[in-house]
Amino acid sequence: MAGMGLAFTACNTGHTAKSLANGVWQAKLHRNDGADIVFNFEVKDTAGKKVLYVLNATDKLLVDEVTVTGDSLLIKMPFFDSEFKAKLSSDSAAEGLWIRHLADKDVSIPFSAIAGKSERFPVNTPATANVSGRWVTRFVSSKDKDKEPSTAIGEFKQSGNTVHGTFLTTTGDYRFLDGVVDGDSLRLSTFDGSHAYLFTARVEKDSITGGRFFAGIGDGLEYWTAVKNDTAKLQDERTIATMKPGQQQLDFSFPDLNGNKVSIKDDRFKNKVVIITLMGSWCPNCMDETGFLSKWYEKNKDRGVEVIGLAYERTTDFDKSKRALEGFLKRFDVRYPVLITGVTPADPEKGEKTLPQLTGIKGFPTTIFIDKKGNVQEVHTGFSGPGTGEHYEQFQADFNRLVSNMLDAK
Repeated sequence: MAGMGLAFTACNTGHTAKSLANGVWQAKLHRNDGADIVFNFEVKDTAGKKVLYVLNATDKLLVDEVTVTGDSLLIKMPFFDSEFKAKLSSDSAAEGLWIRHLADKDVSIPFSAIAGKSERFPVNTPATANVSGRWVTRFVSSKDKDKEPSTAIGEFKQSGNTVHGTFLTTTGDYRFLDGVVDGDSLRLSTFDGSHAYLFTARVEKDSITGGRFFAGIGDGLEYWTAVKNDTAKLQDERTIATMKPGQQQLDFSFPDLNGNKVSIKDDRFKNKVVIITLMGSWCPNCMDETGFLSKWYEKNKDRGVEVIGLAYERTTDFDKSKRALEGFLKRFDVRYPVLITGVTPADPEKGEKTLPQLTGIKGFPTTIFIDKKGNVQEVHTGFSGPGTGEHYEQFQADFNRLVSNMLDAK
């Protein structure tokens, strides 16, 4: 498959040069099981070049590395080390591959796109149900049905046939889901260069049944059901990971992207409020948190606060981790230090190897709040990003209140 993608980007001097039609396109990732993951993007001319925006509900993700050579199209996603390599059969149609560059291999899936088709999913009949509200949702693995179901809270808003929303979990959210209710049939999808999800189900008044959750390039499939419950809540994010009994302070030292060691004990951080974010360039929720923290830090750094990012990349190789982080941090104009831990997120001992004072690292991002005396005040697992609407607004209010209280403390 990867070889086919490379062929599409070979020099095609014998072909008539193509352009990329402006406007909204409908794109599909074609899984082997026939469950196409559908998304939309919009192409525009900006400063003499083509850019596109990946569209998911209210989110518009700028992709500014778009190259057309002859009839070959290369689209490099800004995050998560993935790209599209395709052939333009016309200015308005493309076929090729979406390729993800993982730590140890490349994986790919066939891709096609057509211009002038702004719908995500076809709608044939008026909606006979409304999914607006909160839903207690259970996901069950299709491969291991004896495994304990995972729980999330679906939160949706429906207008006519159109649905936007997300699933909230204890470690983050599924970002911006976009779709329709056609009759009693629910379809939702999202794509951001990492997440590539499709949800299907049947909707009744207070229940969702027969759900299928198709994830990514492989054969990832889970079954899901949901029951409406507008008072449903998740576990308190401050109780999922905590400091071990008798521990109050962190003690770590890791290299920054230039190889210089940075320690929480350095003078720069003494007598200041310090916010530690455990993150990775592979993590969509970390992308949302980094976007928030970068802007917040620039506005608040003169108040006596510091931010440190601790990166858990998918490889232990320093140079590969550095390359993965550089584009990620550049996009968000990150001005605070980000350190490379040299430990992967899949390492079951990642907590003990990097922050042994914690009871563990249960999800990414995890945010640690340290007061002016160097003591950890709170540990928050997960992040409710802009796709969660009012929860994101509440997060920002709680975040600012906690930091202000620590700054005001004597």
